[in-house]
Amino acid sequence: MKLILAVLVLALVLVVGTQAQWHRYPGQAIGGAKDMYRAYQDMRKANWRGADKYFHARGNYDAARRGPGGKWAARVISDGREALQGLSRRGNSDAAADQAANRWGRNGGNPNRYRPKGLPRKY
Repeated sequence: MKLILAVLVLALVLVVGTQAQWHRYPGQAIGGAKDMYRAYQDMRKANWRGADKYFHARGNYDAARRGPGGKWAARVISDGREALQGLSRRGNSDAAADQAANRWGRNGGNPNRYRPKGLPRKY
């Protein structure tokens, strides 16, 4: 009986502790969306051949570091972008590679894995 009670109390503490962070989720999501937009702007500004995977990974990485809300925003934006490109038939032929870079960054992988040689350090 004591073991069952201890397990129930532990489960309750874990649930309450996890749910206590709910108020941070919207701010994390907004910050994550800003990170994704900043990576997009940097990609456009850099205009560097072969750097798109790096910027995909970097945007997702920065967003996911904000927490669950940022990770959610990164997934929604990345998946939405790829879906829209597929629908508009303007999608690039390497959408699977883009998604791999997105997942790599979103799961905490170092974006520099995709960094092309010669890309200015400011990016």
